[in-house]
Amino acid sequence: MASLTFVKDHNKVGYISKGGDSEGFEDIVDFLASSHIAYAATITPTIYIQHMQDFWMNGVVQEEDGVKHIQTTICGLSLTLTPAKIRHHLQLNDEGGKLRKALYGLHQPPRAWYDTLSSYLLENKFERGVIDKTLFIKRTKNDMLLVQIYVDDIIFGSTKEDMCKEFEELMHKKFKMSSMGELTFFLGLQVKQKRDGIFINQSKYVATMLQKFGMNDAKPASTPMETHKHLTADVEGEEVDVHQYRSMIGSLMYLTASRPDIMFAVCVCARFQVRTKESHLHAVKRIFKYLKGQPKLGLWYPYDNSFDLVAYTDSDYGGANLDRKSTSGGCQFLGGRLVSWQCKKQTTVSQSTNEAEYIAASQCCSQVLWIQNQMQDYGLSFLQTPIYIDNNSAISIVNNPVKHSKTKHIEIKYHLIRDCNEKKLIQVQKVHTDDQYADLFTKAFDVGSSLMWQKEFQKAHKQ
Repeated sequence: MASLTFVKDHNKVGYISKGGDSEGFEDIVDFLASSHIAYAATITPTIYIQHMQDFWMNGVVQEEDGVKHIQTTICGLSLTLTPAKIRHHLQLNDEGGKLRKALYGLHQPPRAWYDTLSSYLLENKFERGVIDKTLFIKRTKNDMLLVQIYVDDIIFGSTKEDMCKEFEELMHKKFKMSSMGELTFFLGLQVKQKRDGIFINQSKYVATMLQKFGMNDAKPASTPMETHKHLTADVEGEEVDVHQYRSMIGSLMYLTASRPDIMFAVCVCARFQVRTKESHLHAVKRIFKYLKGQPKLGLWYPYDNSFDLVAYTDSDYGGANLDRKSTSGGCQFLGGRLVSWQCKKQTTVSQSTNEAEYIAASQCCSQVLWIQNQMQDYGLSFLQTPIYIDNNSAISIVNNPVKHSKTKHIEIKYHLIRDCNEKKLIQVQKVHTDDQYADLFTKAFDVGSSLMWQKEFQKAHKQ
């Protein structure tokens, strides 16, 4: 039998279950998938948001979880009592109590809340996504309502404004909701909805980071990383505070959600979090200096009916100085809108440029398949999605199913792209190196490449 502790900690009030295997619970929300915003930009004029108040108290607990007493801690004073405030959540008797509704601090609240909400939506003629279980769609003869659930936040939009109003009324009938109007801020992202498109950035988060790490007065840099100076282990270099370094890397990793231009630089610096030297810290500070000069860059999703899926993939052969492994880079577009990007060091040492490019293409193919499956929930089917590669030999390996002596050592999992190519799910095409957008995720770029990237896919404070 577990006891229940009521805790008031600064501005956070909640229940923490003590006993058993539960010692507290923290909700971790995945980052907003850009593909949902990109698709919404094609069908709905406005995206709205609702917030569920005390969502953990709206789920019905299915498991047995007994409570003997309530221990209250307020302002440092510990009291044991049974608050009348939560009596309607408990079935109390002389021997203890049984939880009827989920309480904050238990493992069950998020799942219990999701089960309650999803059942309610399904009862009201919504369809749940086959791939994305947090996506709910309601279709009429000529219109469609999209609802995306993120724990206690709900974003929604429709081709018909009346459907949005009906959904708000529907939610207010069952739950205690806060209607927050147009979507302007979500999971740390600033969302600006304009007549011609949607602009996403994190300028407020950038300002907070610069102040936190004392970089407000830093001299701006034109690029996030030096192009001709590679980071090394720097064995003889002076060691620095590894905790501060990791904190800076973690802050930058979250910023890559809307800033693909710093993706490669952050990933390279993240490789030196164990034995951190002063040269590595200087490299990270250069990223902050770049952000100082470009704090308001973001992603621009124009309102456009075109919705074709296109991917680019590239690699940097032997680019990792520590172990000579190659770096894979890739990016995917929906109707010209950048929705996904990757930068990852390959797990094996490639023996040639062709092999490195082939492995990178296979990893990009996996991401394309994932996006294709996601789009099926919207009723969209993409076949023969073009994957652009700037290496002819890699294209030949994909198109030729016969194993040659130079490719037989490649791991089986990377031959996925061959199978997808034969099934017409994707098609590999040649692209000139100058038009290879994925190149920006495999190596440091100069000022010219940076301006090209901003012109094509990013906007600076488009308001």
